Amino acid sequence: VLHSLRYLDVAVSAPSPGVPQFMSMGFLDGIPITRYDSERGRVEPQTPWMAAGAEPGFWDAETRIGERNQLVSRGLCGSVSPPGLHIVQGILGCDLLSDGSVRGFRREGYDGRDFISFELGSKSFVAADGAAQVTKRRWEHEGIEVERLTNYLENICVEELQQFIRYGREALERK
Repeated sequence: VLHSLRYLDVAVSAPSPGVPQFMSMGFLDGIPITRYDSERGRVEPQTPWMAAGAEPGFWDAETRIGERNQLVSRGLCGSVSPPGLHIVQGILGCDLLSDGSVRGFRREGYDGRDFISFELGSKSFVAADGAAQVTKRRWEHEGIEVERLTNYLENICVEELQQFIRYGREALERK
């Protein structure tokens, strides 16, 4: 893997002081580059080069994506949760490989166990258990999530990865 872009999302069913209901961190080659949480309500740069490189309007657009992902995670947390504290974890991203090809993925966990993943090649979800089957059927029936993820992983993620590499080229070369 030459370069990687990852977004790690965590949602809790019952937030508490200092623990936001939703948080998302972006990583470029393992370096934290963005952060969004439900308490701050904004995506914020985590490196000076991300802050300096971003085009006008970039942080507003990223904040809208963070808000949307917060709603999706809240819905996922609520759709399979019996009463009590539950955690939904997700990782989404793409890798630029040494041969120039790109690999994209999305995986979701629930209370520390695998829940559902997206297979880009077959454009389908893989459910880890019976509860995830309900989510899989709904997402595949609606088709919107398949279309959104396919577009993101095949196009947007790759464009962002290349853009962020340009922003942080000097820092990445020192790594």
